[in-house]
Amino acid sequence: MAQAERPLSLPARTVDDPDPAVAGVLADAKARNGMIPNMYARMANLPGLLQAYMDGYQVFRSDSALSPAEQEAILLTISRTNGCTYCVAAHSAVADMTKVPAEITDAIRDGRPVPDERLNALVTFTAAFVESRGLPTAAQVDAFLAAGYSEQDILRVLLAVSIKTISNYSNHLFHTPVDRGFAHRTWQD
Repeated sequence: MAQAERPLSLPARTVDDPDPAVAGVLADAKARNGMIPNMYARMANLPGLLQAYMDGYQVFRSDSALSPAEQEAILLTISRTNGCTYCVAAHSAVADMTKVPAEITDAIRDGRPVPDERLNALVTFTAAFVESRGLPTAAQVDAFLAAGYSEQDILRVLLAVSIKTISNYSNHLFHTPVDRGFAHRTWQD
């Protein structure tokens, strides 16, 4: 399990927080999601961190030319590559809700090739992008483009890596417990 040796001691925050900035960003989170995930309650200790995450996440979801399955494949791959047990569980559950076939989600979770050639190219490129810290080789870029993706899609992967770095690293620091709604998809690195 990838977590900081010592978790941060900052508390989970709520919409009833006496700090108006914390209460406000959590009220926004609840309005967007219908709930306040454990991850958000901890990230709210720095309201700008949670706001940046939510805004980037919303842009990735709404401004993307990628299908829901492609979006989840990217987010799940980044989280798995970073060893974020919380986000792997959360994105596996979201993938289930958006009807991503379990054989795709489970292959990503297990680090196996995805049984769809195009999605496998996306997963392979995304993992390489994270592992190389944003320095994919020319061959990796060429293989990604040959699978039918575009250079703009590389920037979409970059956006996803940016927002998942915020969430994955926050969860590492806090040892964030998986929400009950995601617990059926718990994952261990």
